[in-house]
Amino acid sequence: MTSVKMFKMPTTSEANEVIQSTVHKMVERVNNRGKRYQWSLDDFEIGSPLGRGKFGRVYLAREKTTQYMVALKTLYKVELVKGRVEKQVMREIEIQTHLRHPHILQLLTYFHDNKRIYLVLEFAARGELYKELKRQPNERFNEHLSAKYTYQVADALEYCHKNNVIHRDIKPENLLLTYNGDIKLADFGWSVHAPSNKRDTLCGTLDYLPPEMVMGQSYDIYVDHWCLGILCYEFLTGQPPFLSGSTQETYAKIRAINIQWPEQIKPGAKDLISKLIKKKSSERISMAAVKRHPWILEHKTLPKPQA
Repeated sequence: MTSVKMFKMPTTSEANEVIQSTVHKMVERVNNRGKRYQWSLDDFEIGSPLGRGKFGRVYLAREKTTQYMVALKTLYKVELVKGRVEKQVMREIEIQTHLRHPHILQLLTYFHDNKRIYLVLEFAARGELYKELKRQPNERFNEHLSAKYTYQVADALEYCHKNNVIHRDIKPENLLLTYNGDIKLADFGWSVHAPSNKRDTLCGTLDYLPPEMVMGQSYDIYVDHWCLGILCYEFLTGQPPFLSGSTQETYAKIRAINIQWPEQIKPGAKDLISKLIKKKSSERISMAAVKRHPWILEHKTLPKPQA
């Protein structure tokens, strides 16, 4: 990155006042400047790094004119070419640019220079849900948080599917948290716009692969339903159900749906997960049904304290 003015991450109280309005105002800012405006690194002050990946880094940044905070994802073009993922990145940009939902991380705009591609993203201040999971007692969420997060992911996926988008890589690492503790579905690198045709690309994360992918069959939106079931299981236990010592072992467990039910998964949660982790994809319950499942409705909201 070029040498620019650095700034610190805001305190929680500051962030609650500033960040909540940032997305709407940044969208307004982007829209006012119009599609022809050439954004550049000079439009931003760069803050502390938020994370790094195989192809680049993510920084806290602030738009100079408005002082609005964003996450600036930088991708090195040479690494994208080496990894043969240029088309994947362009698909991610194309899909995420058009998605507008409270539980989907918003891509505000993007630009590039000779060496890098820059994605200007909504800032989810509490970072990866995976790290939050590992900070919990016994590295697992209680029923309230598990139900709340499952509901919010289901809500985001229902919206994606209505817009013919399959995410294909649901996992805790691809979910972010806002300061208020709400989910933001992120990382659409493996997502695809599929209005009608079934897909056959093997992609996603090993422990979350559905049987149809493992067996090399074509698939549709219901791969995301399977992944939501795996996700809910991991929320409650701290690890996915088919975790094994080798790829082949994991594949065998997935094909057989060889799943153990530890005591922390209560009957209501087991019923929901079982209805999502179905071998036949058409038998997996809808996202709308997930949202109104009795276990979700019972636990997603904290009970009001008695007077």
